[in-house]
Amino acid sequence: MTEIHGVSLAALRDQGALPSSHHCVYLSGSLVRGWGNALSDVDVYVITDEDWSSPTAELGHVALEPDTLPVEIRYVDGRRWDIEYWRETQIDQVLAKVDWSVLDGSKAAGNRLSSDELYFLERLSYAAAVSGDDWLRERKEQLDKSAMRSVLVARSLNNADTYTQDVIGQLEAGDVESAVLSTKIAFGHAVDALVAAAGEYGLNPKWRARRFRAAAPGLLTFEEYWSVENMHRYDPSDPRAWVEEALEICQRISLEVSV
Repeated sequence: MTEIHGVSLAALRDQGALPSSHHCVYLSGSLVRGWGNALSDVDVYVITDEDWSSPTAELGHVALEPDTLPVEIRYVDGRRWDIEYWRETQIDQVLAKVDWSVLDGSKAAGNRLSSDELYFLERLSYAAAVSGDDWLRERKEQLDKSAMRSVLVARSLNNADTYTQDVIGQLEAGDVESAVLSTKIAFGHAVDALVAAAGEYGLNPKWRARRFRAAAPGLLTFEEYWSVENMHRYDPSDPRAWVEEALEICQRISLEVSV
């Protein structure tokens, strides 16, 4: 029996958090990626055909059928465990949203996915099985063959374009402060598109630098990215210069990265 970061079937059973049957139990998140720290949560996913309910379960809501997502929170040896219970039919529905048939030429294709669904698929890509290795391997292969990369690239490019248009309008109106804030958002989406094109699927801004290093895209060096991300060359007396620099990179990414 596999144990990862202290999580095993026996440990989940001891916590009263293991259903009587399941397809797979796996871990994901920053600890599994090697990006975690002493305060990082353990993210546990239990895939089952059963409805999970208990007095301590919290219910999240997803745009799926069923539309609830039970979550148990446990503290074990000083570390928090977030345990999500996904029905296999829900996973079928999420993966269907990144089937190649959803790519209809619209950059808005990725907006069919909620944040919960995006995080689920991202974490599926580098998950580690506690049990159900074959099930997890098959689902990872299904994700690899899907349109996930194209869907995320399209979503991020669309968002970057939306905020770029905001920047242009704000500058024309003389609202430079708002233009700076919109530029930061546009740049983040553009970089997300760039690293998604290289197979790094996450969208959480706090891991953007880590994803960039992992993706190592040839279009932009880490130094170029980081200089804009941390506003290294931003001059309060001339904010337009930084805005124009960032927008030039956004435009370069938009022209070079394909869905």
